[in-house]
Amino acid sequence: MTSFDSSPQLSVWRALLALAVVFVMLATTGWTALRHQRGATAMEASLTAWEHGHINGHRLPDPHAAPAVLTRFFASLTAEERARLARRYPLAVGNMNGAPVSLRYRANRLALAEARKVERGRMHDSRLTPDGQRAAARRMERFGSLMSGNRKILALDPTGSGRVAEVVGDLAEAERISVVVPGVDTDLLTFQRTDRKKYSAPVGMAKALYAAERDASPTTRTAVIAWADYTAPDGLGIDSATAMRAEDGAVRLTALLRGLPGSSPVALFCHSYGSVVCGLAARTLPDRVQDVAVAASPGMRVENASQLHTSAQVWAMRDATDWVQDVPYLEVGGLGHGADPMSSAFGARVLSAEGARGHSGYFEPGTASLLNFAEIGVGAYGAVVCADEDDTCWKGMSGASAAGRA
Repeated sequence: MTSFDSSPQLSVWRALLALAVVFVMLATTGWTALRHQRGATAMEASLTAWEHGHINGHRLPDPHAAPAVLTRFFASLTAEERARLARRYPLAVGNMNGAPVSLRYRANRLALAEARKVERGRMHDSRLTPDGQRAAARRMERFGSLMSGNRKILALDPTGSGRVAEVVGDLAEAERISVVVPGVDTDLLTFQRTDRKKYSAPVGMAKALYAAERDASPTTRTAVIAWADYTAPDGLGIDSATAMRAEDGAVRLTALLRGLPGSSPVALFCHSYGSVVCGLAARTLPDRVQDVAVAASPGMRVENASQLHTSAQVWAMRDATDWVQDVPYLEVGGLGHGADPMSSAFGARVLSAEGARGHSGYFEPGTASLLNFAEIGVGAYGAVVCADEDDTCWKGMSGASAAGRA
């Protein structure tokens, strides 16, 4: 997701790109580095406690072990034993790829309750400035919102700007799984919007995609993950012009995908800087990932789709009014993100994004972009609408799902 849609902000981005070399040099020599001591975060404390924990007289497994290892561990426990671990180590269990998804939901609900309690206390902490107290109130409200109803929080880190992922639909029973990977300015507070920008935020994106997939194939059981479980760049600065944040995000995204339950096909829908994350993750994606679709991409850190080294189909779209088309599609000394995925030389299957309107409108209901995402999400490749007039972007695909236009 991003909120930068105007040409003045594009000019700022270009200027920052030109100056980025200077700032990177300063950072690497320590001029801009801030070093300070801090205590363990809630996540770190939960993981440390897990690492020293026991159950039935046995040490608990490495929380960072392969998902298959953790899946076998939890399967060996009784329901009460699993619930006990969730109560003792909520953040550790709630973020553990390989743990049963229902247990992760339960653990993260407990973690949210604790985080909300902490922020309630900070609201009345006289040591904080009024602005700090108001920030605590906003965070408390967000944690409360994430706890409301039967929301399925798959990942949570309340530290700092925060990270979170939410499931729409039944992940454990899904026949097709979609993952929405957003871009800059994504954190706990921007994870969901209720105003006119709701479809530019991860929750709105996921809900719109889920509804569109249900319309596209009512008999297909689908689930969509709003995945904001990486530290995204803050605005169009140095971080967004480099791959630093995307590299960590790619590792986290791959870990999520390897820990998903079942073996259902997965499609990634990567918006803006999220497409940089997906590009870096591509070579390590599990085989069940069949599609990588990017919208409003500044590049995927490669010169063509073959360099992604993935068996997944690569799709690209961009609305004609999106300012991102004017960014420098190059990579020099780590700055910039490579070739334009929309170019014919790149080799992606180019989709229509008619109606998307700007940089943040790709998940708006009624747009060709959302409808195309939905058809890909349910595997109905023959129903996608291509950007070119002769509708060739779906041709040459294998499987019965491509037969819709044959």
